[in-house]
Amino acid sequence: MDRRKFLGTAALAAGSAQAAPQLAVEGGTPVRSKPLRADYWGPQYYDEKERQQLNDVLETGRPFRWYGRGSEPPMKVATFEKEFAAWMRTRYALGVTSGTAALHTAMAALQIGPGDEVILPAWTWHSCYDAVVHAGALPVFAEIDESFNLDPSDIERRITPQTKVIMAVHLQGNPADLDRILPIARKHKLKLLEDCAQSVGGSYKGRPLGSIGDIGIYSLQLNKTITAGEGGAVVTNDPVIFERAARYHDLGGLRDLHEKVVGKPQLDWFAGTNFRMNEFSGGVLLAQLRKLEEIVSSVRASARRVYDGVRDLPGIKFRQLPDPAGELGSGVFMEFRSKQQCEKFMAAMRAEGVPVSRPGGSVILPTLPYIVNKVTVHPAWPSFTSARGRAIQYGAAACPRTIDILSRFAGPSLDPKYTRRETDDIVAAIRKVYPAIARA
Repeated sequence: MDRRKFLGTAALAAGSAQAAPQLAVEGGTPVRSKPLRADYWGPQYYDEKERQQLNDVLETGRPFRWYGRGSEPPMKVATFEKEFAAWMRTRYALGVTSGTAALHTAMAALQIGPGDEVILPAWTWHSCYDAVVHAGALPVFAEIDESFNLDPSDIERRITPQTKVIMAVHLQGNPADLDRILPIARKHKLKLLEDCAQSVGGSYKGRPLGSIGDIGIYSLQLNKTITAGEGGAVVTNDPVIFERAARYHDLGGLRDLHEKVVGKPQLDWFAGTNFRMNEFSGGVLLAQLRKLEEIVSSVRASARRVYDGVRDLPGIKFRQLPDPAGELGSGVFMEFRSKQQCEKFMAAMRAEGVPVSRPGGSVILPTLPYIVNKVTVHPAWPSFTSARGRAIQYGAAACPRTIDILSRFAGPSLDPKYTRRETDDIVAAIRKVYPAIARA
């Protein structure tokens, strides 16, 4: 570099440094006077479509999905199942009462029981662990990586002769690395369960999440992409897995409609439970499903504006994205050198009126006291009465990398209804705060 260019560059750098605005946390003017707030996605899209679906059920007086007044069978849940299967590009879909119910149904559909082991990420929701324990099986935790999902490099060392399922949970709108996880499952002849509770509408390499493994589950609760307050769904391409799921969710029998869907039954009655979706929920979810593409496109557009607005910042490192095009974009997370630096960033961003947080919506399960102490509904519960069950140890020592990763990432939550002005404010706040914190 010649002397003139060097001096010009130095002068520009000095001028930029002098022009750097004072952070609000240090007394400067905040980017926003009113803090930005993300809202629940699905209810923002409620309109006459959901109202009409509910009115249909009220007027016909047929809230139970299988029968009711009149000669015509209720069809809200049945139509939702048909359209949900088409959206997810699977042969079969089953509506259930919650994402938790979907996980329990999936365990039964895969015939998971006492003596079996299921590998799941150390950072996920209680329901993932609970479903395994309630099946009488043993949860085996693996570390997450910088995608916040199951670390493919930590799976094989967790596999034993008793392992039956790998649970790939697509957390906070980001698909897990299925190009690496699926071959491990196939190599060891294990079933792959995709938990898409936090990523309804996401995709991986052009395929909807949930359609790639042996079975997929979804939550349709208030915090999820589309919602009826509560609700869930199970999908699969395997007729026997579907039949077992349909039977389990409905007391062990198979209704005529599901028998027609699956073809000739291959199973007989067994002890099931009752996770049947009602027609009110089915109607609302049908209306919401028909808006899913709009919701997903909108939140992805918000995320894209934020990513594009800050990716040129020196040294910035985002959450690992195994398939950027398939991510929902529910949050833009940045990595920091330490927990302390991350905390300073969060405090400074809050002062700017643009709250950010660490990854959320899940918990570091192995560290919870009831899991450390293996507390179940009965002291003789089979999950922990075997030699293997007694020997396995939970606690912070089971997932040190997970704890470290989650302590060093933070970012803003995004909303499908954010305006360009609001995403511009997010960008402005990050561009103001990140360089000051990163160089500290």
